[in-house]
Amino acid sequence: MTLSSPSRDVSGLRDYAFDWALVDVETSGFIARRDRVLSVAVVTIGPDGEQTGEFSTLLNPGCDPGPVHVHGLTAERLLGAPTFEQVAGRIGALLQDRVLVAHNAQFDYDFLAHEFARARLYLPVSQRLCTLALNRQVDPPAADMKLGTLAAHYGVPQTRAHDALDDTRVLAGILRATLREAARLDLPLPLVACPPRQDVQFSPQPPKTPCAYRNPGRAEAGGPLVQGMKIAITGETATSRAELVARSVAAGLNVMSLVSRHTSALVTNEAGSGSAKARRAAAEGVPVIDEHTFLRLLSDVRAGTPHRGAAEGAGASGGAASVSGVGALVSGGAAAVPGNAVAAPAPTAAPAPAAATSTPETAVPSAQVAVVPAPRRPAPAATTGRPLAGRRVLILGGTHPAAAAARTRVVELGGSAAINLSRTVTDAVLLPGGEADRRLRRMPELGLPVHDEHWLNAPGAAAPGAGPGDAPGAAPGAASPATAPSSPEREADRPPSPLVLPRGGVVDLPAPQQDAAPLWHITAAWEPQEAAEIDVVAFVLDEDEQVTFDEDFVFYGAPENPAGTVRLLTDGPAEQTIAVDLAALPPGSRKVAVAAAIDGKATFGDVGAVQVTAVPGTGAAPLARATLDAATTERTLLLAEFYRRGPVWRFRAVGQGYDDGLANLARGYGVDIAD
Repeated sequence: MTLSSPSRDVSGLRDYAFDWALVDVETSGFIARRDRVLSVAVVTIGPDGEQTGEFSTLLNPGCDPGPVHVHGLTAERLLGAPTFEQVAGRIGALLQDRVLVAHNAQFDYDFLAHEFARARLYLPVSQRLCTLALNRQVDPPAADMKLGTLAAHYGVPQTRAHDALDDTRVLAGILRATLREAARLDLPLPLVACPPRQDVQFSPQPPKTPCAYRNPGRAEAGGPLVQGMKIAITGETATSRAELVARSVAAGLNVMSLVSRHTSALVTNEAGSGSAKARRAAAEGVPVIDEHTFLRLLSDVRAGTPHRGAAEGAGASGGAASVSGVGALVSGGAAAVPGNAVAAPAPTAAPAPAAATSTPETAVPSAQVAVVPAPRRPAPAATTGRPLAGRRVLILGGTHPAAAAARTRVVELGGSAAINLSRTVTDAVLLPGGEADRRLRRMPELGLPVHDEHWLNAPGAAAPGAGPGDAPGAAPGAASPATAPSSPEREADRPPSPLVLPRGGVVDLPAPQQDAAPLWHITAAWEPQEAAEIDVVAFVLDEDEQVTFDEDFVFYGAPENPAGTVRLLTDGPAEQTIAVDLAALPPGSRKVAVAAAIDGKATFGDVGAVQVTAVPGTGAAPLARATLDAATTERTLLLAEFYRRGPVWRFRAVGQGYDDGLANLARGYGVDIAD
């Protein structure tokens, strides 16, 4: 449904009343530590929704302006503009004591933080709100979550796309409309705390050249060095550390900053020094080489085995077809697969640490891969025999095993299992204990049917979008059609549904369109938690399931790898995203594994379901979605992965749990995490 005249008044939304500073920046590129801001606009809004201030300016970045065809800002046009340092004080005054709001807020926040750091000034932002993340929670019936699409959906006029000031004015209208929708759904705002960003880790880091060779293993006593060996250095050396590293890299060795069980050798003149690297090398049995011997061996490093390139990998794809617009779905061997199927071997599972749980609830099922069409909208239930096709079902109440079983049943019936209330939810199922769920009282106003637990045995009687009470088995006390507003736009305007994957399900990523950036996102979301803090992490792996270098472990303390190809985006307390530039990954990077870890004593059994979504670009419609909730006692959950299969990249929903925490999983990938 498109709204026509969006109201400015949000004064009645007391739980959503803040002083807001809406921001938009146009930039010379996508990497904040490298690229610069070309124009900036700030619009301030009070708690009542009324605008209180506005500022915009072009900026002279002192560098090439980048993609002029996108933002239209040529070097000539920017030549007489002020530098960021000259206007930073005015921008800071508008941001002070306000919540920063932007569409894809981490992007704008990171660029502002870097510009303020270059100007030697403090960025006065303590909280931010991403309207993209908020709309992902609301999930309006729009084709995608891009700014222009949401503007059209909410009835906000847009005159000049990619103009910072016009985009910010549009954002103001979208914010007001989205806050009203969030209030209808009783959604908590995904506010993100913003600590000061003047620490060392925030300083720009030069990209590290990936090693072109596979790790051949440990160095043998008296034997030669081989290209691809992972070398660590510790302690004082006669040769400068920079020269040792440069000569090692030039010889084809892979210099690591940490020692793990995959380290080939430790270079040190003080093996008994007691340094962290020396202690770790002794514990893992890593060979130790003194500086003199190492320099001698550097003069005759033997040829190694290059990483497989994408073209070389095509011959090892097991015969899996690669067709544009075709998806490969792991069906688990049980569900019917529509269309003509071509069998192919399943992808290799991630290496399981020694303490990995082995119960059927957490093991990824062996599955058959079949190449099938991946429709953007499910076929009608009558033609597929799957009565919940096109439906999104929210489970309320129940024990964790009962709720997990109910969500599994929803997927078996062709539906999508929701973890939070949103505009695309079509049905709710009430399990014992669900009467206390605060979301239940919203169902009558939203016109959602509420069913009892037996409805999942035979749910075909109600059509998608049917009013409450229309289906047999509606829960006692559910609103009747007379009291609930009708929602005729529900089915007509609902956007195409993403492909629903089971645990272990796989889909081919479509080939990028011409001039389109092949940036993909894996977004993990869960119900807001009070007693558990969840961190999403990523590992960039080679064909040996190992990180090429330590910095290819991306986490909260290091949210971006040196090349900027993999980044962690924190969009709220119950949602985090890993963004991957697949085209920019080196040929030796074969997989990006994404996991979640809980800090503390809580487990994923306490957290419940985790929803994982694969999304192309920023704000685009999702390609695929999976709901993972089979975990019980696990504190680490391997969520999903992008991996190469010949020339094609694939997305797989994993759902593999581990009891021993993140450190054990990381060690399996060649990263040693300090306690």
